[in-house]
This record gives sequence, C-alpha cells and structure tokens, in this order.
Amino acid sequence: MNRLGDCSQVVADYSFDVSGLFCPEPVMLLHKEIKNIKEGQILSIVATDPSTTRDVPKFCHFLGHQLIAADEIDGKFHYYIKKGLV
Repeated sequence: MNRLGDCSQVVADYSFDVSGLFCPEPVMLLHKEIKNIKEGQILSIVATDPSTTRDVPKFCHFLGHQLIAADEIDGKFHYYIKKGLV
C-alpha cells in the first residue's frame, strides 16, 4: 500500500473498525457511517481486507470526500477521510 499522509498526525472526529469484514461490507458500512457526520469532519476507519486499498480511495473520489491519510500498520489498513459536500 502506498502511504498517503501521516496517520499519526490526524485527529479523527469519529472512528469505526471493520476488521474481519470482506468486500463489499467495509465500503457499505463506510457509506452508512459517513452519512452521520458533518461536512469537514474526519472519519477514521480500520480494515483488514486488502481490497479496501482500492475501494476506499475510489469511494472518496466518486463521492466527493477527501482521503487525507492512509497507511498499513501491523496488517491493518488505516484510513482518514474528510467528509466533502454531498
């Protein structure tokens, strides 16, 4: 996974863990969770499914959110997403 931003420097407003879930569940739950936060707030997600390295950036791109940090730490994928205007 290509590291994007520095996860240790990002403070999330909300977070959730989808470890152990496989495609398409992580992105389906991400879609549900991001609806519950306000524009500009940051959502942290932790996943173990490698397909999230493809799916989460595409989710952000197509729905107008900003992936501000992403990294793999100890076999878990960490993402920080800033909610865009939807």
